[in-house]
Amino acid sequence: MTEDTSAHSGTAVAEDPAAGPMVRVQNLHRSYGTGASAVHALRGVSFDIPRGELVALKGRSGSGKTTLLNLVGGLDSPDEGRVTVDGTDLSGLGENGLLELRRDRIGFIFQSFGLIPILTAAENVGVPMRLRRTDPGEREERVELLLALVGLAGHAAQRPGELSGGQQQRVAVARALANRPALLIADEPTGQLDAETGLAVMELLRAVVRGEGVTALVATHDAQLLGLADRVLDLTDGHVSEPGRSSLAGD
Repeated sequence: MTEDTSAHSGTAVAEDPAAGPMVRVQNLHRSYGTGASAVHALRGVSFDIPRGELVALKGRSGSGKTTLLNLVGGLDSPDEGRVTVDGTDLSGLGENGLLELRRDRIGFIFQSFGLIPILTAAENVGVPMRLRRTDPGEREERVELLLALVGLAGHAAQRPGELSGGQQQRVAVARALANRPALLIADEPTGQLDAETGLAVMELLRAVVRGEGVTALVATHDAQLLGLADRVLDLTDGHVSEPGRSSLAGD
């Protein structure tokens, strides 16, 4: 019998990824703690996300949204079940393979922005490409394009402390797109923003999904933002349901 070395090689190997959904989640279980005090965050969660969709994940605080996003993004491992991203089964990857996947194929956007204070907006956007050792000329061109895409072409030299919250989150969106990911994962990306600015950021994410051809999974509790999604998944008591497709799903 030939040993399957894929789990040890650290290389992300995809089998005809274009033939399936961007994300496939199958029977995910994740608990914290043991015995009677164990918290069962996910209880057999399954769903698919087709390519090119913006899918919103809603649920009350503590419902397990961040746990689910971490599993889809390869930041955590399930107790049971399987996650496939862009044709790659995450359970078949070693740590090097997961690092490669997160660097090259998944972009993360967080509520706290996560920008490096001493770097300019342009330098923050360029960080993922530096880690990937992208050619400097190509990197600078991509940074310029992305800052223009998020409406910050005139703010390249400003540091995070000189930008508003909405502008900082736009920089974070640009940074998440730096390495041309197939999947964007956003955890309450508008949680620290006022309603008007939050709506503008969500509209930007929708435009990015359409314009850049990426897929997005966005956790949010804001009903106004949920209306911009192609689909809404509701996470309750460790289970996912789909209340229905938004009116924009087929436009």
